[in-house]
Amino acid sequence: MSIISRGALMPANPQSEQELLSRAYAMAGFTLAQLAATAGIPVPRDLRRDKGWTGQLIEWQLGASAGSRPEQDFPDLGIELKTIPVDPQGRPLETTFVCVAPLIGVSGQRWEESNVRNKLSRVLWIPVEGSRDIPVGDRRVGMPLLWSPNEEEEGLLRQDWEELMDMIVLGEVEQISARHGQVLQLRPKAANSKALTRAIGRNGQPIMTLPRGFYLKIEFTHQLLQRHFALPL
Repeated sequence: MSIISRGALMPANPQSEQELLSRAYAMAGFTLAQLAATAGIPVPRDLRRDKGWTGQLIEWQLGASAGSRPEQDFPDLGIELKTIPVDPQGRPLETTFVCVAPLIGVSGQRWEESNVRNKLSRVLWIPVEGSRDIPVGDRRVGMPLLWSPNEEEEGLLRQDWEELMDMIVLGEVEQISARHGQVLQLRPKAANSKALTRAIGRNGQPIMTLPRGFYLKIEFTHQLLQRHFALPL
């Protein structure tokens, strides 16, 4: 369930990249409790049951509309929003979800048309304090970063995506572990182990397995933030 439905009237979609960036810069330095108060949204005690709460709050503040749909969060601007929890040194505390992975009918898919490439072509990163010793409401929002992958980054993403998709096509989805891939990983994405989806097995037979998601590894997002914010190694 979205937190947005219980709050105040959501800001309108930003009409330009500059308007979106202005909103993002205006949030920097505020605590989550301060932002939640303007939205009329209660702050949870912890995020164990409300894992997506921070991201939904930031989406609300910026006027994002796409949610978990395949298109970007700001489809008219071609920009995806990613909230990223960081430690005091600016290192990401977790991998970053990109999108759900297709497990059937994927033969012949090309990187250029992939949902991963679409989602990562232009990303607005919003770092947020994520250390567990800081109460949720006291966590501050950091400076935004509008990013597009450079040639090297795109090459690494494409290589990992192609290798992982090849394994899916060959019926090896259940042999894929989080260790596969340099910058991109594929792993189960399900709140419980009973939510199964169809996939292809090793012998070409249909099987039922956990839904999978593509995630950016911590080292990749850490280096990205380091370069932009000149963070310590």
